[in-house]
Formats: sequence, structure tokens, C-alpha cells
Amino acid sequence: MDKQTFTEMLQSKFKIVRTEAGYTQDSMSQTIGLSKKTLVQIEKERILPNWTTCISLCALFRDSEVLTNSFGGDPLELAQVISRGHCVYPNYEGEALYWDDLDRKNGFRLQYNKNNKIYRVLNTMNQPVHASYIEREIKTYFMRQTDLQPV
Repeated sequence: MDKQTFTEMLQSKFKIVRTEAGYTQDSMSQTIGLSKKTLVQIEKERILPNWTTCISLCALFRDSEVLTNSFGGDPLELAQVISRGHCVYPNYEGEALYWDDLDRKNGFRLQYNKNNKIYRVLNTMNQPVHASYIEREIKTYFMRQTDLQPV
């Protein structure tokens, strides 16, 4: 797949991704960094999004089922291969320095980042599954996930 094909596919998915995420045109345009007018033009397929806008959509809505199903996997990974010719995966071995474990239960971990002040939950396979700046929100998520797990 080349940049043109990728961009055209994303153009046709913009509105679907926005509605899937529950965003209004105002909130989506603000999140992506576009004017509402430009977003409307893209959604009506009158103009193609530029490459930076495509990357923003893929990065910010990486968990979108619409994008995952459209591209057969991680949309950001595909964008990186198209743009750079290969994909580089980050090495997170040194990141343990920044995270404090706040709680552990049923294989899940609740962590707090000392530098950027975000909270996250890691699943039983040590993968981040949810992150937030709001402590109460993340603790509620953690409790719900760990209460669902068999002991």
C-alpha cells in the first residue's frame, strides 16, 4: 500500500471513526488539530486529509476497530512502514524507572508515572490497557477489572 491509497482509505473512514469514538465534529476537530470546516470537508470526501492528519488519526484512535479492520492490524504500524519503509518498536525496558506500582491484584497492576503524572493499568500480560490523569477514574477501572478476574 502506498501513501495515496492509505490516505484515501482514511478519508472514507474519518466520520465512522469519529462516531465510533463518540466524538462530535467540534471535539474531533479539536482533538485532531483541524478546523471544523476542514473536518467536514474530509468527512464529505471533498478534500483528502494531509499526511500529518492521517498520522494524527492513526495515533490518537489507534484502538479503533474500524481502522484495525480496515487495515488488517495496527494503523500506526502500517503508517510507519509506508512512511519509513520499516517499523521500529519502542524499547520500554528502561521505563520502569518512571513508574511506581500503587496496587497489584489478580495479576493486574495499577501504576503512577512520576514524571508525567499519569496513571495506568497493566493487564496480566504486562500490557497497558487503560491510562488517565484522573486518579478516581483509573482506580475505578482497576477495581472493575480486578473484580472480574477469577482468583
